[in-house]
Amino acid sequence: MNLTLTPPQWDDVSELLAFELTNRAFFERWINARLDTYYSVDGVTRAIESALQEANEDRAYQYLIRENGVLVGRINFSQVRRRYYHSASLGYRMGAEYTGRGVARHAVALGLQKAFGEHALKRVEATVRPENPGSLRVLQRSGFTQYGHSHKSFLFHDQWFDLLHFEIHAP
Repeated sequence: MNLTLTPPQWDDVSELLAFELTNRAFFERWINARLDTYYSVDGVTRAIESALQEANEDRAYQYLIRENGVLVGRINFSQVRRRYYHSASLGYRMGAEYTGRGVARHAVALGLQKAFGEHALKRVEATVRPENPGSLRVLQRSGFTQYGHSHKSFLFHDQWFDLLHFEIHAP
C-alpha cells in the first residue's frame, strides 16, 4: 500500500471538492453535516486557507491521504494544546470506496509518526461512537487505549449518542 499524507494546498481545491461531494452522504451518516457553503470552490478554498493558517499557528494539522496519488481520505490533529499537555485530537475520514481495506489504519500510523515526530506531541486523543465499528477497530488496532465513556454527549441528527474516548502516547 503506497500511502502519503500531505497538507492541503491551493492546487488541491478541485480534487478536494470532488472528493467531499462524492462522499458527502457517506460522511454525514457518522458526523454532523458541514454547512452547504463549504461545498463550493470558494468554500474549499477558505477551508484550505484556514488549515494552512492553523498549521502555521500550531493549532491544528490537516493532511490529505493519497493512495498511489489518488485522494482517498483526510486525517487531522486538531485542538493542539502545548502548555502542560503537548496533545491533540485525532480525526479522520475515508472515502466510502476505500473503507474496509486497512487504509485508515495505515494512514493513522503515518499520522501518528508525524504527530509524535514532526509535531512533537506527547499524547493524541480520539473519540468514536460505539455504533461505528470500523473506526473503533482502526483505533484499537493502531494502539489506542480506551480511557473513558461519556453518555449522551454527542448530538447528531437531533439524537444524543455516547462517545468512547481513546488515547495513545508517544513512544
